[in-house]
Amino acid sequence: MSAAKGKLEDDSAFVLHSYPFRDTSIVVEAFTRQFGRIGLLAKGAKRPKSPLRAALLAFQPLAMAWSGRGELRTLTRAEWVGAQHALTGIALMCGYYLNELLLKLLQRDDPHEILFDAYAAALVGLAGGEPAQAVLRRFEIALLREIGYALQLECDAERGAPLVAEERYAYVLERGPVAVDTPDARAGALELRGKTLLDMARGDFTDPLTAGESKLLMRWLIGHHLDQRTLNTRQLLVELQQL
Repeated sequence: MSAAKGKLEDDSAFVLHSYPFRDTSIVVEAFTRQFGRIGLLAKGAKRPKSPLRAALLAFQPLAMAWSGRGELRTLTRAEWVGAQHALTGIALMCGYYLNELLLKLLQRDDPHEILFDAYAAALVGLAGGEPAQAVLRRFEIALLREIGYALQLECDAERGAPLVAEERYAYVLERGPVAVDTPDARAGALELRGKTLLDMARGDFTDPLTAGESKLLMRWLIGHHLDQRTLNTRQLLVELQQL
């Protein structure tokens, strides 16, 4: 990237959201590998012959170039990089849920290359028919870790001892799991099996009890970090009894 002109030649990216701007243009919220979440103005993208028109689709890996500085750069190029199977049905709703999480929890111009790879892997998993709940839980855990809220899933936050699968723990906000008989296991903490937390640390959600408890834990933690702001896509998925 040229510091003098603020021009980027190429970066891997995904479209998170887009909306019309004036008569012929589109504003795009993109998630890029090198620069994180950025806002782009795609001038003339609504015109039928615009080369940007067909490329600016959600969930497709893109190569993007732009110029300018500030909150809204000018998109100069967007091309597909290979092709990914389209998301349909519940997988499509899960994809929009991932996008909404990124839009609401990521600051602009804050790079997260590891999270970018986790997002790309989640889309591949959803498109390939992997169990949606497992894909979402792994991504949610990666997202919170990358923005500075890593979950404690292997040790007792009070005693430092390894968790025991057969015991139950109270998960305390901003701390992690503690034994249910400790003073920190107060009202408002979420009680979970040790096995659930250890399964989550391994990314293993095959146990139905782990799947159910991890869903409750992640919903609770993400709601806390969103300051209880509503996630529209989650509500739709809850109504469909899939999240």
